[in-house]
Amino acid sequence: MSAPSITNFIVKRPWLKRWMTPLAQWYTDAAGYRRLGLKADDLIPEESDVVQTALKRLPPKEAYDRIFRIRRAFQCSVSHTLLPPAEQTKPEEDVEYLSPIIREIEKEKKEREDLDTLVVRR
Repeated sequence: MSAPSITNFIVKRPWLKRWMTPLAQWYTDAAGYRRLGLKADDLIPEESDVVQTALKRLPPKEAYDRIFRIRRAFQCSVSHTLLPPAEQTKPEEDVEYLSPIIREIEKEKKEREDLDTLVVRR
């Protein structure tokens, strides 16, 4: 199950969106994962069955790139260095690649659960 989100609430109110956007950008930059070459979806814990299924559904190139980014970030962390600015993840490159698959799997799981608990009445 993915984390609860108030995104829709904020997006529907333009004044709140204008106020929250700079704050969200600052928070993302302060997190520091982009300086290690990671994307936001690289930070999703892999312990749940849903995420494991989503990782299996990734295209081979995307799965390889994910593992490469994680290993490179781990190496930077161990050596206490940051990537050069040219290799850091830029905001326009930080797009969701795993979250849509996770949402799709959760919908499938809910639909399967609903169909399994379906009661037919005559």
